[in-house]
Amino acid sequence: MGRLVPAVTRALDILELFLDGDGTLSAPDIVRKLQLPRTTVHELVTTLAARSYIVPVPGQPGRYRLGVRPYQLGSRYAEQLDLAAEGQQVARSVAETCDETVHVAILEGTDVIYIAKVDSTHAVRMVSAAGRRLPAHCTSVGKMLLASLPEPELAARIPDGAELAAMTPNSITDPGALREALGEIRRRGIAVESRESNPDVSCVAAPVRDRTGQVVAALSISVPMIRWSDERRAELEQLAAKGAAELSERLGHRSAA
Repeated sequence: MGRLVPAVTRALDILELFLDGDGTLSAPDIVRKLQLPRTTVHELVTTLAARSYIVPVPGQPGRYRLGVRPYQLGSRYAEQLDLAAEGQQVARSVAETCDETVHVAILEGTDVIYIAKVDSTHAVRMVSAAGRRLPAHCTSVGKMLLASLPEPELAARIPDGAELAAMTPNSITDPGALREALGEIRRRGIAVESRESNPDVSCVAAPVRDRTGQVVAALSISVPMIRWSDERRAELEQLAAKGAAELSERLGHRSAA
């Protein structure tokens, strides 16, 4: 790799400061936060303002906010995002870490559609495949996505009298029981499915958010029952959450933390 350019690094450090607080900063604020010389900060601020990366705040002399240029760059980045392609890359990274099958799926109606899949190196029979549609209530990704819906929208998709098809004897078929399970998923922020879509496989899933904070997909890790345990489940829950957070970041989401 080439050498990092200190001036560019400092300029980027300044821009990233605007992500916190009320989004406005003065030169003394930047000096204090980054521990840089005042003359250096003055030169960098002047340069960033000249290129429209930051602009003066009206009515607040000496304070700046982000200008139009970062917005233009962010918009161009958003235009070229491909959820399936980004999901496939993250799924591959997660699968390489745990050597289990990883999926990314979206919700359509009451079904999930798998848009990315990376298989484990172990031979495992899976009912899923990229492009395949499955009942959302039978899968961890689907339950994660259903749990993320506003209550009125969930009720419209799955009313109290709905008939829920079973894929295995462990599938949830009662809407009331499903709502109870979804409430627990909302509380924990993670979904678990035990042999509900495949009698030999259990899964964990975490939500994927876009730049607005909306849940747009879910990432899951599927494990054969021969490798499933409470300890393994806990490990994979953390890994799924980490992978979903990475994919969310690629989509422009910024965690509150």
